[in-house]
Amino acid sequence: MHLHVPTYATIYCQGIITVGKLPTFAVAARSLESAEKFAKTHGIPKAYGSYQELVKDPNIDVLYIGVLHTHHLQVGLLFLNAGKNVLCEKPFAMNLREVRQLVSAARENNVFLMEAVWSRCFPVYAEVGRLLSESAVGQVKMVKVYFGLPLLDRERATQKEQGGGALMDIGIYCLQFALMVFKGERPESIHATGVLLPSGTVNITIALVTVHIHCVAHPMHCPTVLELNGKKTEFPLPEPGLPLNFHNSTGLRYEAEEVRRCLLKGLKESIKMSLTDSELLIEIMDEARRQVGVVYEQDSQ
Repeated sequence: MHLHVPTYATIYCQGIITVGKLPTFAVAARSLESAEKFAKTHGIPKAYGSYQELVKDPNIDVLYIGVLHTHHLQVGLLFLNAGKNVLCEKPFAMNLREVRQLVSAARENNVFLMEAVWSRCFPVYAEVGRLLSESAVGQVKMVKVYFGLPLLDRERATQKEQGGGALMDIGIYCLQFALMVFKGERPESIHATGVLLPSGTVNITIALVTVHIHCVAHPMHCPTVLELNGKKTEFPLPEPGLPLNFHNSTGLRYEAEEVRRCLLKGLKESIKMSLTDSELLIEIMDEARRQVGVVYEQDSQ
């Protein structure tokens, strides 16, 4: 497995080192110095100073993309067209057009591709899916999802040039959960409201019509506790070997294990976060941005 050097790669390493059977073989960055520093910290045997060098390594089975999502398309196409399996951090890309390019490249090269919505791989999500499939909670009429973080001081989350905005960064978690509950059903209509930041990005609220049981996952994007009608069930995570950058980061092990499972079975996508799910997710986000007035440079390309 390959990792990229920024924060997402750091937390990904913190997760997969708890698995044991998933060795990280190499890391690449735009500078060899950064890659070597990262490799030393995490005990990774190989470091590359460019992605072009990395894709030439015949020993790499799967690549994790942790760059800013403004660069997902460029890096993703490089990896996919080199015949590498890819796990790409969410959001998959900047818009539906870019996502479809990645999906097409994966299919043309007959390789695995998955959007890294790690939430979908947590045991709590599997339990929610089981409860829904067995109608243990009755017929779901409405899903309410709330998620907020104090991120206004981070350029990555607020600057348009970096693909910032609440929707792209954390709003995606809310949408993917609603879509999971309704089994990927396309919403009949979408209504979005938001407040534009000075940078032109947005704090946004979305209502999906036909998208109240008392079923709560804590925290909703990386849950280790499920509460259903007053009964709590815990799904504890292993202790991290290094300090964590984000809450419950060791839960990324579940995502890594899912990728491994798919590759061992020869699958080209995961049922937990299918490519169809990813296309619908970004399509809804595109429409929400359109309604509120958030336009990225990539939208005009």
